[in-house]
Amino acid sequence: MKKTALFLLVIAAFAFAGCKEKPKTEAPQQPAGMPAQGQMPPGQPGADPHAGMKAQEIPAGAGQKGKVTQTMNSGGYTYVEAANDKGEKVWMALPEFKVKVGDAIEYPVAPPMVNFQSKTLNKTFDKIMFIPGIRIVK
Repeated sequence: MKKTALFLLVIAAFAFAGCKEKPKTEAPQQPAGMPAQGQMPPGQPGADPHAGMKAQEIPAGAGQKGKVTQTMNSGGYTYVEAANDKGEKVWMALPEFKVKVGDAIEYPVAPPMVNFQSKTLNKTFDKIMFIPGIRIVK
């Protein structure tokens, strides 16, 4: 009987100790320039390296020329298909930018990604270049 009473007293003491109010603390403040909790910092595996990036206008004479044959926006990117003067077509993706079918453009050349699957478009591109921007030729 004494062992049972002692055992119950120990359990009650632990229960009472566990019910004490915990000291309140504030969440640590995020240093400026750091991503919010749950987000990967730029340059880390799994992070979107283009998050928040704005399209850059390409200077005249800095790339290939073509005419826009298709364009669509999705997931913060503009996807553009352009044909050169020989009719060869190329897909490119850049940070969102206003462009329309029929626009004459100039764009930098970059190594293409092969069989790139866009989850937001539910489309697989045989080859696509990711570029920083385009220039609309007037």
